[in-house]
Amino acid sequence: MNLSALRRGLGSSLVQAVLVVIGLLWLTPLAGLLVSSLRSAQDTAKGGWWTAITSPGQLSFDNYTSLLGNAGMTQAFWNTVLISVPTTFLVVAIAALAGYAFAWLEFPGRDALFLLVVALLVVPVQIGLLPVAKLFGQLGLFGTIPGVVLFHVSYGLPFAIFLLRNYFAEIPREMLEAARMDGGNEWRIFTRLVLPVGRPALASLAIFQFLWVWNDMLVALLFADSSSQPLTVELQSQIRQFGSNIDVLAPGAFLSLIVPVAVFFAFQRHFVQGVMAGSVK
Repeated sequence: MNLSALRRGLGSSLVQAVLVVIGLLWLTPLAGLLVSSLRSAQDTAKGGWWTAITSPGQLSFDNYTSLLGNAGMTQAFWNTVLISVPTTFLVVAIAALAGYAFAWLEFPGRDALFLLVVALLVVPVQIGLLPVAKLFGQLGLFGTIPGVVLFHVSYGLPFAIFLLRNYFAEIPREMLEAARMDGGNEWRIFTRLVLPVGRPALASLAIFQFLWVWNDMLVALLFADSSSQPLTVELQSQIRQFGSNIDVLAPGAFLSLIVPVAVFFAFQRHFVQGVMAGSVK
C-alpha cells in the first residue's frame, strides 16, 4: 500500500470515527429518556438514569401500563395522529397538483400567482394566529381537530408548492412532450410520469411536514381545546405536576419523540435522494 492510499484510509477511518461519536452523542438523550421511561418514580428520585446500567432490575414496563391507563395521554396521542397524518397528506397532495400546474401548465396569471405563493413564505405564523382564530370562531372550527388541520395545511402549502414546483420544473420537457404525443392527458402524465419521478421530493416534503406538525405546540395551544389537544400540549400540562406523575410523563415524552424518529429512519433513503436531487441533475 502506497503512502497516498494509507492517508486516504486513515482519513476515511477518522471521519467514520467522528461520525460514530456524533451519532452516539445525538442518541444519548433518546437513550436517557427511554431508560427513564422504564424506571419508577422512586428510582428516578434517587439518582440519574445512568444508574440503571448497573442496576437493570429498576427497569420495567409498568410506566407504559400506567400510560395506557391515562385517558388524557392516550387521547392526546390519537389527536396528534389525527392532526399530523391528514395534514401531511393534504399538503403533499395539494402542493403536488399546484406545483405541476405552476411548472408545466399555461394559464392566465400563472406567474403572478406563483409570486404571491413565494411572498407568503415570509409571513410569520404568529401574524395570522389571532385573525384566523377569530375567523374559525365564526365558522365553528375553533377548538376542533379540523380547525387545527386546516391551519397547518394553509401555512404549510406555500413552502410545499414552492419546493415541488421547482423540482417538477427540472423534469426534461422532452419526457412530457413524448407522453403527450403518445396520447396521454395531463392527469395521466401527472400520475404516471411526474409523481414517480418526483417521489424523492414528495417523500422529503412529507417528512418535513409530518415532523413540523407532530412537534408543534404553538398552533395547537391556541386552536385546540381540551378534547382535541395533541400530545405536545398534554405533556406541557403534565409538566406542572412533574414530581407526582413522572411515571406517565417520561413514557409519554418518549412516545412523542420516537414516532417522528421512526418516520425519519423509515424514509431516510427517499429523504437523502430528495436532498441530493438538485446536485445530480
